[in-house]
Amino acid sequence: MIRPALRDDRGSTLPIYIWLTGILLFAAFAFFAFAQAASARNGAQSAADAAALAAAQSARDELMVGLGDALEGGDDWLRWLTGQDFEGTDAAAAATRLAAENDADVVGGPDGAEVNGNPGYWVEVQTRYTVGDTIIPGTENDKAKAHATAVIEPRCDMPVDADPKKAVQLTCGGQPIEIDPEDFEPAELPDASALFSVHLAD
Repeated sequence: MIRPALRDDRGSTLPIYIWLTGILLFAAFAFFAFAQAASARNGAQSAADAAALAAAQSARDELMVGLGDALEGGDDWLRWLTGQDFEGTDAAAAATRLAAENDADVVGGPDGAEVNGNPGYWVEVQTRYTVGDTIIPGTENDKAKAHATAVIEPRCDMPVDADPKKAVQLTCGGQPIEIDPEDFEPAELPDASALFSVHLAD
């Protein structure tokens, strides 16, 4: 009388084991799908960050060229230190190049942006790769998008009565820097990072 009852108990638990196994497998595949999507999003964000920074750094290089030319030509070189006088002629090419190096394409921008009164660039990218095959329909064709903004922030404080025709004592990032237009050599210009910081917007 006891043995048949045991066989019945074991038989009734088999569907439960199958059901639980199916649930666990589905959860594992779903987790894998979300992990793939998260990886694609992270890749897109890295590419967007790199593209925006590249656009802003190209503008910083342009500012440095303008500063050097103004000093050599006897123009008002102080205005270049405000970070506002660039045209951004190479920004698109720089952003496209860095996006491509991160396996993505620029699909928006680079557009001029302003953050806390400082100039910068906004860029949107799309990955060249898809999320991949998952249990979620359509992901095999889905590509990740992300955007970022990079800022060009002047680092120099100057006296309110500074005369561009005379030597000017600047404080750039807490460090004293003197620039004398009457005794100027292009090689003596500080590094671009000393005069302007380029960073991602918060």
